[in-house]
Amino acid sequence: MALRGTMHAPSDVQSRNIPRAGNTGRLTRHAVKVSAVAATPTPARTPASTGSVKRAMTMTEKILANHSDNASVKPGDNIWARVDKLMTHDVCGPGTFGIFQKEFGPNAQVWDNERVVIIPDHYIFTSDARANRNVDILREMATKYNIKYFYDIMDRSNFRANPDYKGVCHVALAQEGHCKPGEVLFGTDSHTCNAGAFGQFATGVGNTDAGFILGTGKLLIKVPPTMRFIMDGEMPEYLLAKDLILQIIGEISVAGATYKAMEFAGSAIEGMNMDERMTICNMVVEAGGKNGVIAPDKTTFDYVQARTQEPFEAVYTDGAANFVADYKWDVSKLEPLVAAPHSPDNRKTARECSDVKIDRVYIGSCTGGKTEDFVSAAKLFYRAKRQVKVPTYLVPATQKVWADVYTLPVPGCDGKTAAEIFEEAGCVTPAAPSCAACLGGPRDTFARMNEPEVCVSTTNRNFPGRMGHKEGQIYLASPYTAAASALKGYVCDPREYM
Repeated sequence: MALRGTMHAPSDVQSRNIPRAGNTGRLTRHAVKVSAVAATPTPARTPASTGSVKRAMTMTEKILANHSDNASVKPGDNIWARVDKLMTHDVCGPGTFGIFQKEFGPNAQVWDNERVVIIPDHYIFTSDARANRNVDILREMATKYNIKYFYDIMDRSNFRANPDYKGVCHVALAQEGHCKPGEVLFGTDSHTCNAGAFGQFATGVGNTDAGFILGTGKLLIKVPPTMRFIMDGEMPEYLLAKDLILQIIGEISVAGATYKAMEFAGSAIEGMNMDERMTICNMVVEAGGKNGVIAPDKTTFDYVQARTQEPFEAVYTDGAANFVADYKWDVSKLEPLVAAPHSPDNRKTARECSDVKIDRVYIGSCTGGKTEDFVSAAKLFYRAKRQVKVPTYLVPATQKVWADVYTLPVPGCDGKTAAEIFEEAGCVTPAAPSCAACLGGPRDTFARMNEPEVCVSTTNRNFPGRMGHKEGQIYLASPYTAAASALKGYVCDPREYM
């Protein structure tokens, strides 16, 4: 049950050891008795010499202030934000470069060829000529503008023969060191907000805005107000991050955070690894959010510094910062959840849907196709020692995740890898890393729903037609719930097998 009431903020901020970053420190307040005295008149100063008045800010506001040369910003301010990274992929990339060339001229150069990241991932392993042409166009653009970070794929028949190819853009951005605390990332995909897990401002933009960024490295944006979601308590063994974000979206609705920053805090969030934090931030757009953000800590720094030597500056919400809404949960009291068709806010407990017979299970996507997601599913399969009753499709998000599925021993499973456990449970062999059926795609896309089936999926959206057939029914769920449902053939609470 969410507690709502007067908006407030913590009275102080804990000190942190932050590499290459300013230490916020502990704020102290002292009661001081002041007597009224007559002051000597002084000449009034002009606004220019006075400067801006500092105000308490949230993480999102601080990042945007730092990137717009403002001492402070407030919700509703329109600012020109400097961009650290722009990401685009095979669906929107050709259009983005087309707009850039039309508006800036055929001989213009991109603002910084080392800050543009191109990741083909959506419609890759298909014979569709138009989808393949999109990747060809990106290859031409990467060559023309000497783009440093283009994760190309040349041989679609064997993804492992393509060392540059990564897979799903949002997970690849993190794994390749492009997500860093305190930075500003825009991407031509609504789930770019995934990167907020690293304490950065990350959000999706359209092709026109992306084309403008290509030419200038800046974008005019409105500073969003911030909502705070505190998740405290010890996570039960049957819950995952997906359950928490479904709880939040079900509480506030798909429009509840429209053009707002969603900041996540609390002991349950702090206890998560980066894969789980990305799951939380990935789905803020399903609540209408502009961006999601989690305060960086040692877990963040260890992940980032293992992947890049580039400097970064972490920032934190001030103790007196203002939130437009405050929600708080004790996660120990939550249950495994699903989002029933056809909206991510159609929240139900898995138990409530136990009479729903299913036709398939899908584990994959930027939301549910990370290493932690497959490890979680494998743990449940191993404990159950049973065969799946419906086709269970597995799509690792990236090549790195695919390798982890085949090489990492799953904790507590006698040294077996996730791939070995999946094979024993009768799952479909893990597919090549890509977005695959998460958003339908061409008819020959792996695991696409070409019939009006019922699917339990670890993806992020369940709108009509999202995974293919417009009459398909999609139940969004955690990897635990998805695995349990595969074993039972019905939507299933994972506690039945744990």
